[in-house]
Amino acid sequence: MPDTEGDDLPSPDLAAGALRSARSIAAGRGAGRPARLSRRRSAGGGYSGARPDERDPAPIGAIVGRSMAELGWVAPLAQARLMGQWASVVGSDIAARCQPVSLADGELKVSAESTAWATQLRLMAPQILARIARELPAGLVTKLIITGPSAPSWKHGPWSMHGGRGARDTYG
Repeated sequence: MPDTEGDDLPSPDLAAGALRSARSIAAGRGAGRPARLSRRRSAGGGYSGARPDERDPAPIGAIVGRSMAELGWVAPLAQARLMGQWASVVGSDIAARCQPVSLADGELKVSAESTAWATQLRLMAPQILARIARELPAGLVTKLIITGPSAPSWKHGPWSMHGGRGARDTYG
């Protein structure tokens, strides 16, 4: 048989010795009772129970909602939502015919796909402003500036003439 004294395997005598040691420690505490874990009580003088308590963790949505106003993120986030989710704010019919260009000092610049749609959107401006006010914080958009499509520029290419009247100077 091989010699097992040098191995790291526990022998039955080692396990019996550990058991005797644990029993003597338990006897020192008194009558073999298990040790009770002490619980720290909070300064409020009670334990948190099954009902909601101010010490319970808060949902992340509530924390972010409070922090947005404190950090001044309400207006920039509302502006980003207006530009990014234009169709959900004003409706898909209107969004199919125009795009927001910029928002500065409460003035929203919108570019329509045609001059006819620009005229129609100018007539619908109060309704569009009301939709925006329902979806976003009050006062974010106070005025709509609606323009038609931009005309092509004649100032392109190697034959353009700076300072001249453009294509009109060759007629007649």
